[in-house]
Amino acid sequence: MKERSALIKRFSSLFLLIGFSLIGNAQNDSGLLINDQEYFEMPGFNVMVYHDYYPEGRQGGITIIQNGIRVTANGDIRLAPSERPYPDHGERLINRDSHEIRVEVGYPDSTRNKQRDLGNSYPELFIKITVKVKAEGNAVRISVDLDQPVPEKWVDKLGFSMELFPGHFFDKTYYMDQTPGIFPRQANGPVFYNKDGEVEIKPLARGHKLVVLPDYEDQMIVFESLHNELTLLDGRGRRNAGWFIINSPLRAGVTENAIEWLISPSIRSDYEYEPVIQVSQVGYHPNQKKVAVIELDKNGTTLGEMSLLRINETGGYDPVKKEKPKTWGDFLRYHYARFDFSEVQKPGMYKLKYGESLSNPFMIHESVFERHVWQPTLEYYLPVQMCHMRVNDRVKVWHGLCHEDDALMAPVSHFHFDGYRQGPSTLTQYKPADPVPGLNIGGWHDAGDYDLRVESQANTVRMLAYAWELFGDDYDETTIDQASKMVEIHRPDGQPDILQQIEHGVLTINGGYKALGRLYRGIICPTGRQYSMLGDGSTMTDNLVFNPHLDSSQVDVGHSGIMDDRWVFTEENPQRALFVSACLATAYRSLKGYRESLANESLQIAQNLWEMYRDTENLGLIDAAAELYLSTGDDKYRRFILSRKEQILKDISIIAPVLARIVAKIDDEGFMTEVRTALHVYAKQVTEQMNETPYGVRYKPRVWGAGWGIQSFGVNQYFLHKGFPEIFSADGVLNSLNFVLGVHPGINTASFVSGVGAESLLVAYGVNRDDWSFIPGGSASGTALIRPDLPELKTWPYLWQQTEYVMGGGATNYMFLVLAAQELVADE
Repeated sequence: MKERSALIKRFSSLFLLIGFSLIGNAQNDSGLLINDQEYFEMPGFNVMVYHDYYPEGRQGGITIIQNGIRVTANGDIRLAPSERPYPDHGERLINRDSHEIRVEVGYPDSTRNKQRDLGNSYPELFIKITVKVKAEGNAVRISVDLDQPVPEKWVDKLGFSMELFPGHFFDKTYYMDQTPGIFPRQANGPVFYNKDGEVEIKPLARGHKLVVLPDYEDQMIVFESLHNELTLLDGRGRRNAGWFIINSPLRAGVTENAIEWLISPSIRSDYEYEPVIQVSQVGYHPNQKKVAVIELDKNGTTLGEMSLLRINETGGYDPVKKEKPKTWGDFLRYHYARFDFSEVQKPGMYKLKYGESLSNPFMIHESVFERHVWQPTLEYYLPVQMCHMRVNDRVKVWHGLCHEDDALMAPVSHFHFDGYRQGPSTLTQYKPADPVPGLNIGGWHDAGDYDLRVESQANTVRMLAYAWELFGDDYDETTIDQASKMVEIHRPDGQPDILQQIEHGVLTINGGYKALGRLYRGIICPTGRQYSMLGDGSTMTDNLVFNPHLDSSQVDVGHSGIMDDRWVFTEENPQRALFVSACLATAYRSLKGYRESLANESLQIAQNLWEMYRDTENLGLIDAAAELYLSTGDDKYRRFILSRKEQILKDISIIAPVLARIVAKIDDEGFMTEVRTALHVYAKQVTEQMNETPYGVRYKPRVWGAGWGIQSFGVNQYFLHKGFPEIFSADGVLNSLNFVLGVHPGINTASFVSGVGAESLLVAYGVNRDDWSFIPGGSASGTALIRPDLPELKTWPYLWQQTEYVMGGGATNYMFLVLAAQELVADE
């Protein structure tokens, strides 16, 4: 990826003469200042103070950004170096006169006298802690004050930690005082068990001054503890996803300056963010609007010229267009300009050049979407994610036959991880721990953690069904044998892959409904060790149904005494049930004539779910009614939609794509007149949102990158454009696809879809993540926002909020977008 490495030179006497400075305690009016976003800023160095709120994902506490790259995170109070940060923090208190930001960390007054639900990480520890960050020239001083001394039982435990991003430091040097070291690429021993019986790696170094990257002139940082000892640890000793950690325990017996660190970076005095050219890593159809985005330093020099270069068939470049890009304005922390080359239609390979920056190659050709773009999702990603199958890829096995022992009924009144919970009843005939038959069929592993969420299964089915219904591509690259539970990638079997995948998703949904008499909420493993497992999903369980009458060493005809089977959860959730109803009704139209019995079964379940909730005010009723009307032609569903006019007009932004799919069949001009009036208002809102960014899409991520949401927006815009072309343009569709394929903020311009485009995510968070690899066609959430204003997409396999693949809103939405774009540009 394009996290720029700086000039690599040894320190010498010339160092101070070429514009670099390393400033410790000296005050410097031109150094770090608190900006209007309430963080410390100077060219090439920023310090955020408790802007983010997701420490589990390494987004929290005090964060350091050097040369536009986040190098540390989660500077915060912890009970142990690798524990999660101390709970709760207050508002930032800003003092610009003294160049200081203070944050109270710990229990707010309203909760000080009651225990919080903290997983017992901080039992009976109620200390108010004030973390102070003060700018001193180019350096920052971090100190910690307490409202009472550290209780004796927590001395040498409670401390301040900061995490270093491993990918930035691997194989690079450091000094702890006078002792040299190199940051190891893998977690090396020796390990030991601490007093709590947990595994830790022996510290990499101890001392009072840590100098990292001393041989990189504008990347060196000095961490100095003025009182307590510094410890450098490898956080991967406990978890594969860990970062390097710097820690100091809070001093005993004091309330002021319980820790005091001075952090001094090397700064390049002439630092300026290098221009980043953001263009589709795949390319463009000749008829397509073509706009590149240039991301620039907000305080940079005058806007220069950009050149479009065609790669000549005999070698070299032919200049095609050269002009100054049009200024767009400021967004996040950067300044943006746009370069429109829509008039260029000559087929070929091209690059863009701005100053010394050169883009990756991209295509302009009528065949741009016909191969290597949506196909990897169908060829690789969907087959690899298939549960209850063995997946072969020529001589490679992606995973063995898995989860044949699905599933035991979940315990009641139980809160599980990953958002699963079971109420006081199983809502079925089964008691907790009873084997539920018929669940070991179909479905796709959701993301990298192997569970089956009913909404993810259903939405994947729906998007595939739309793709088949609207675009009808009978692409066949895979053998899928449900009888033998075998998948062979790149071995055609004469059946359209899309239909086979629809079938696979419907099998798990219908199987659950038939076995339980209702939908399952999801199927997930029982233990944390299984949940965080990295490796072949077939090893998660023994694939033998648990029998409580057998001991752990006994096996008897498909049963064992090992209780490792996944659990199935149920729920009473009308919104989710109606969403599944709509998805199954959509699937019916694709499966009819291919798997007739399964199609009819799907339609019946969809109708049952709709009837169950038809007297409620749930918006999902309208969505399901629309799909049922398209599938059955039964006029009762059309009449129901008309009867909900007021609800539709009130929630037009949600219901609009649903109406777009059935507008030709509504047959009520009065109703549609009112709907169109509301749609004009909504379309204006959409346009305003698209204009908020230089990318023509709304980019406002919370924790996860915005890629999946933007894909979903693009899908909805397709239906709106097709249903109401006089109101909605196709721009939202094509802009969304371009965003995913590389026209997105930040230094990393890779396509979010692995293996697609000149540059793509080749280290992603799937079931493959510990191999530092990727699954072709998997669509990650992409560029996240490090608050308040840093777009980030790191090369790191464990940041699920940036590079995780998921079912449902991920790959199949992307696949649909490409097929939609292919249709739209061909029609122009």
